[in-house]
Amino acid sequence: MNTPYPFTAIVGQDDLRLGLLLNAVSPAVGGVLVRGEKGTAKSTAVRALAALMPEVEVVAGCRFSCAPGAPDPACPDGPHEAGTGASRPARTVELPVGASEDRLVGALDIERALSEGVKAFEPGLLADAHRGILYVDEVNLLHDHLVDLLLDAAAMGASYVEREGVSVRHAARFLLVGTMNPEEGELRPQLLDRFGLTVEVAASRDTDLRVEVVRRRLAHDDDPAGFAARWADEEAALRERIVAARSLLPHVVLGDGVLRQIAATCAAFEVDGMRADIVMARTATALAAWAGREEVVAEDVRQAALLALPHRRRRNPFDAPGLDEDKLDQTLEDAADEQGGGDDDPDPDGPGGGVPPQGGGSDDGGTDAGGHDDGGTDTGGPDAPGRGEAGSGDAPAPGGGAGEQQPARAGEPFRTKMLSVPGLGEGAAGRRSRARTEHGRTTGSRRPEGALTKLHLAATVRAAAPHQRARGRSGRGLVVRRDDLRQATREGREGNLVLFVVDASGSMAARQRMSAVKGAVLSLLLDAYQRRDKVGLVTFRGRDAEVVLPPTSSVDAAAARLESLPTGGRTPLAAGLLKAHDVLRVERLRDPSRRPLLVVVTDGRATGGVDPVALAARAGRLHASEGTASVVVDCESGFVRLGLAAQLARELGGGAVTLDELRADSITGLVKDITAAGRAA
Repeated sequence: MNTPYPFTAIVGQDDLRLGLLLNAVSPAVGGVLVRGEKGTAKSTAVRALAALMPEVEVVAGCRFSCAPGAPDPACPDGPHEAGTGASRPARTVELPVGASEDRLVGALDIERALSEGVKAFEPGLLADAHRGILYVDEVNLLHDHLVDLLLDAAAMGASYVEREGVSVRHAARFLLVGTMNPEEGELRPQLLDRFGLTVEVAASRDTDLRVEVVRRRLAHDDDPAGFAARWADEEAALRERIVAARSLLPHVVLGDGVLRQIAATCAAFEVDGMRADIVMARTATALAAWAGREEVVAEDVRQAALLALPHRRRRNPFDAPGLDEDKLDQTLEDAADEQGGGDDDPDPDGPGGGVPPQGGGSDDGGTDAGGHDDGGTDTGGPDAPGRGEAGSGDAPAPGGGAGEQQPARAGEPFRTKMLSVPGLGEGAAGRRSRARTEHGRTTGSRRPEGALTKLHLAATVRAAAPHQRARGRSGRGLVVRRDDLRQATREGREGNLVLFVVDASGSMAARQRMSAVKGAVLSLLLDAYQRRDKVGLVTFRGRDAEVVLPPTSSVDAAAARLESLPTGGRTPLAAGLLKAHDVLRVERLRDPSRRPLLVVVTDGRATGGVDPVALAARAGRLHASEGTASVVVDCESGFVRLGLAAQLARELGGGAVTLDELRADSITGLVKDITAAGRAA
């Protein structure tokens, strides 16, 4: 049996430990999302928390962990009589990223349900996690429909499984913890809001702390049992404190003055809906209980805001996380003044109230000195400081150096028209192109391959009907056998790989066009984020092209590279298209089911080298020959237009759209996003 790393031995990471402990005291807080770079003790802390959770009393033999004193009347293994049961440690159940829906919520035996009328139910991970911890590592990589099911169960305290009129419900109350690395992509704002708290973690840059992390980790790895024994007293004391805080929690008073501070804070930071107010109230109450107080004070509200609001105020993935603490303090002060100075004095010891100052240990034996501070990036929107304006001209720039202008500031982003890949794909679930999916509208049926997941009832009845006489049908029942079952085929949407090829040459920088171009690409990046795409960024200028960002799920990383993109020099259009071809070739080997969409942002000019226009045309035809869906965003401006971008679109076998036509509210034209290769297919 593996010996977990002691929670009290973790070095630093005060916010992480406090967020976990508050949820252990009050699961109604709604769980915690831990965001941070790799090697920062995220998984270590979550697994260590399980050893601190009090044991649970369960009905013997119940697969759904019913409490013997108050068993669930709707338990599928019930009914249970109230009485005594057995105790067991609280579980930590880990949900793998690649888990199926049946593995999460459980599975019904449809064949027995139809032929025998029996609700044969196999519990899933939600049932296993009841009255324990459900841990999702890399929650941002989990399919959206699984995250929706997970968060719905966490909010309602129950899981519902319904298949063709057969329904099973069981209790599912658990402490939900998700961890993620923002560099691998963000969660949608709607899903972020469903987590009660969020904490940002990063490796300490303090040499002494890093030394202590390594020292403790090595000591644990050399002798796990001995290391745990040295921390046994601290673990026992913290466990007792959790039990005491749980007992005190129902007696904590949340005064009207404190509620006004909570409401004023949520309003000041313009968070959507009322969930933030409720979570802040529950968190502040848990903070008071953790500190051993029966009354919530202003400092509890302040700490609750720092844990519950940062992820709720982000409007898009490019907003920097965190709160303006000066604004927070002023808001709390103003709300207190409205109550005549308020009746809540800050606790001198602070709301942490003794969270062990020790810390440490990471999953891989230490923290990572590199990485990023967070997943948010200032993309140079309207409130960002200017970075200078791009100049004009197409001056030669050997290696891209000479003739280079300062990076242009990105224009205001806007909602873009829908760009999609033609045909029917089978890639990862998303919101862009048509695809065969597990969820969506039913389009037909087929014989199941493996376990039946989505029954097509009408097709099953049609398959069984001709055989009823031979099967000796009696009464009004329908005799259904396994060979009759039909799987529903469904059509939904997939996410694609959107590869941007951006012209950063001198011709594009003329007349400040680069600002508008960056605004358009930023808008397309926002659209890619909302549609769950991967994105990549190739730029070309001077003599060559460069992969500025390899394909990734982190669109904020692409936005950061875009903002600092320099311009100037000649226009090696062919080099940009060939570099994009190399990127797509590698990505097809890595992820063959994810279809690419090539978005070329250019005015269509090609300069430098021998016969650059012909080279660009041949590079375009190379993409067309492989059936790559493409769209050219035509950035040409002025009264006299050469139409070079439209000509490039024809070589690529795709369509062209101007910057104005790219806007979703544009009425000047439609995006032609169906390639010639797609029509042929």
